[in-house]
Amino acid sequence: MSDFFSSGWSLFVAIATVVSMIACLVLLAIAARRKIVLRPDGQPDETTGHTWDGDLSELNNPLPRWWMWLFILSVVFSFAYLLLYPGAGSHAGQLGWSSTGQYQAEQREAGEALAPIYARFAQAPVEQLMRDPAAMGIGERLFVNHCAACHGSDGRGSKGFPNLTDADWLYGGDLATIEKTIAEGRNGLMPPMAAAVGGAGEVNQLAHYVLSLSNSPHDAIAAAQGKSKFMACAGCHGAGGKGNTALGAPDLTDKVWLHGWGVEAVTAMVVQGRSNRMPAHAERLSPEQIRVLAAYVMSLSRSPGTTAP
Repeated sequence: MSDFFSSGWSLFVAIATVVSMIACLVLLAIAARRKIVLRPDGQPDETTGHTWDGDLSELNNPLPRWWMWLFILSVVFSFAYLLLYPGAGSHAGQLGWSSTGQYQAEQREAGEALAPIYARFAQAPVEQLMRDPAAMGIGERLFVNHCAACHGSDGRGSKGFPNLTDADWLYGGDLATIEKTIAEGRNGLMPPMAAAVGGAGEVNQLAHYVLSLSNSPHDAIAAAQGKSKFMACAGCHGAGGKGNTALGAPDLTDKVWLHGWGVEAVTAMVVQGRSNRMPAHAERLSPEQIRVLAAYVMSLSRSPGTTAP
């Protein structure tokens, strides 16, 4: 694919653009010429020679002058545009305009306009932000614009996307951790563990043991046999399956199942592993916006004044 970004393609686009515009002028010149044809009696023939229905002739009239000059002005405008703005390959234009530069300028203007609004939220305690209707209103709009596509407009998530309204947090639910998650994103990885556990029978036993940790429906005999196999998972989930927020390893003792529950779902996780990614938003949102958004996310799972789970 790198061949498509060579300077040769830029030159090709520039030449094709300019030649097309010149060709328009040539076509106009040809179409504007009026060819005089003489009839057998020596008089000029005002038709093109095309006749329909016996006596319906097509006249050979020249192009209207207003139309021709409008066409010429359009081509001249096109040349001026290509000189001032990008359009001829990699030529940046004399004005130096670009859609990226305009977007960045608009972002700066919006940031300057919003700075006074966010200034009073910058140092406010999270409990105060959670009680502030204005802060929560802004946080809700930020959430809908940047988070709802994955977590849902109500924050309840879906399969593969965490529910933000409960007390289950993969990396921790305090303000600093949520801000870090929003700003830097997260990369969750569970490697395939079937080889470390054993064959299909051992994986099935392990799945039943994992289900038993949360008292979910399981085969007690298979779970007892799978307990020793869980040592391959304890490095991340802990010996008791309580999880590890430092690694983002989920707690297996509750009934929160991010990727589905049941023997088949757990078996698939062990055999195939799982890789999840939350994108970073530090380049999209200012620190003040991230703080307000984090406070709103906290408000989804608890009331002001309650401690982080």
